[in-house]
Amino acid sequence: MRIITGKYKGRHFDIPRSFKARPTTDFAKENIFNVLTQYIDFDGAEALDLFSGTGSISLELLSRGCEHVVSVEMDRDHHRFILECSKKLSIPNSQFSILRGDVFRFLKSCKLQFDFIFADPPYALKELPTIPDLVFEKRLLKEGGIFVFEHGKDYDFSQHPHYVEHRQYGSVNFTIFQ
Repeated sequence: MRIITGKYKGRHFDIPRSFKARPTTDFAKENIFNVLTQYIDFDGAEALDLFSGTGSISLELLSRGCEHVVSVEMDRDHHRFILECSKKLSIPNSQFSILRGDVFRFLKSCKLQFDFIFADPPYALKELPTIPDLVFEKRLLKEGGIFVFEHGKDYDFSQHPHYVEHRQYGSVNFTIFQ
C-alpha cells in the first residue's frame, strides 16, 4: 500500500497476507483522486472513510491536507493495522479518529457532517445497494460535499437522485454522488 501524494507521499506499508480486505489498487486510487480534484479541495476538509480496510484512503486523505478524518472499520486486525500506520506517520489523534465498529450502526447514530465521504464495502455485502440512500437520508454530507462509493461491476447507481458520474478502472468501479 502506497500513499500517492501530499505530506506523506511515497510512504509504503506492507499489508499482512492474512488480511481479508481488498485494498483499492494504487492505479484506481490515483485515478479517482485525479478526478476528485475537479470536485473538492481536500485541504482543510472533514472526511469520512467507511469500511476502511487497510486505511489506504484515510491516509491518502490526511496526506492531501484533510483537517480531520474519521475511519470506520469493524475488523479487529484491520483496525489495529490502521492505528499502527497512523503511529508510524505520527498523525495526531485530533486529526484522525479510527473507530472500530459496524458501519451501519455508525451511519444510523452519526450526527456529524463531512465534506467528503468514501465507502468501500465488501462487494458481496447484501446491504451494499442501501448505503448511498443511508448517507443522504442521514444528511452526512455537507452542502456541496462529495461522496465516492466503490463497488463491483454489477451495480448501477446512475438513476440515484444524487448521482454525478461513474468511473471504472480495471475491475474497480466508483460512483460519485453530490
